[in-house]
Parts: sequence; structure tokens; C-alpha cells
Amino acid sequence: MAIYYPAEVTAASGPVPDPVDALLSAWRSELPDALRPTTELSKRIVQLAGALDAATREVLPGLGLTVAEFDILVALRRSGEPYCMKPNELVRALLLSSGGISNVVNHLAGRGLVLREPSPDDGRSTMIRLTPDGVRTAERAVCANADAHEAVFAEASPVAVHAAARALREVGVHRRPVPRPLRTGRNRSRS
Repeated sequence: MAIYYPAEVTAASGPVPDPVDALLSAWRSELPDALRPTTELSKRIVQLAGALDAATREVLPGLGLTVAEFDILVALRRSGEPYCMKPNELVRALLLSSGGISNVVNHLAGRGLVLREPSPDDGRSTMIRLTPDGVRTAERAVCANADAHEAVFAEASPVAVHAAARALREVGVHRRPVPRPLRTGRNRSRS
């Protein structure tokens, strides 16, 4: 089996080593056959995802939102006017259980950020719609989150950020889809 050695790590004049380089170096010593071309990519994606998640979680309390509330508000806002969706559309968009969505929507409704309305297409179902205050809150949250994410990459050049986004898009387009687990009554999350 071929052993993967990232050129940047092994080159004498490469960039300053970071925690991912240290991890790769340790595995290179301990179990080199486990390293693949995707190892560095996946570790760097996980590291960046953690930094972005931490940045989001840092700004949300100042807006009085939890992550789940933020996710629902921004999903409704990005849906376009009239900023409403059926609960099952939110479940699909956010990969949460219907019970989890319902609990968060109840909390948001109690704060006057969303309304539950009868569906115009089906009197048996409901629609979740942002109130004007919900629209304003969602927009403030999206902008605060974008600012927090931009701060994560503040030291990187815009050219590097753009190149990384393009490269990740290319890799993402060619990834194998991971099937979602089937949800049954016994293994539904209770978030």
C-alpha cells in the first residue's frame, strides 16, 4: 500500500506546521498504512468545521438564540417571502426529528418570532411563518454569524479563501452520498 506524505509537511520550506500536521506526523510514525490522500483533507475540514461551529455558538447567546432556533429562523428566512414552510419541510431541511422541530417552534412562537398557521393547501396541516420580528431576528443572526465566520478566516488571503472554496466544491461534487439512517419510533432523537 502506498504511504501518503503531504508535500507541504515534508518540504523544507513549507508552511508553519499546525495541529493537523502534528497529527499526520504522529500517524506517519505509528501507523503509516492508515494515511490516505483524503486523511489531511478530512482532518482539516473537521478542524475548520469546529472553528466555524464555535464562532456561531459564541454569537448566538448575544442574540438570545440557541443553535436549533437559529437553524429554524434562517431556514425560514432563506425560503423567501412569505417566509414560511411546512413542518416536514423544516425536518428535511434541518435533519432534525419532527418532535425536535415542534419543541423549538413552540419556543419561538412563545417569543413571537414565528406563527403556526393553517396550510392553504391542506386544512389538516400547518405552516410555520416568520413574524416581522422573526424576520428581523433572523437577518441579524445571519449577519452576526457571517461576521463571526469571516473573523475565523481573517488571517487568510481572500485569494486563498476563494481557492479553498472552489477546491472543496470540486471535492464535494464528487463525494459518495452517505445514506441517512432510517428513523423509526424507537431510534428517533429527542432533541
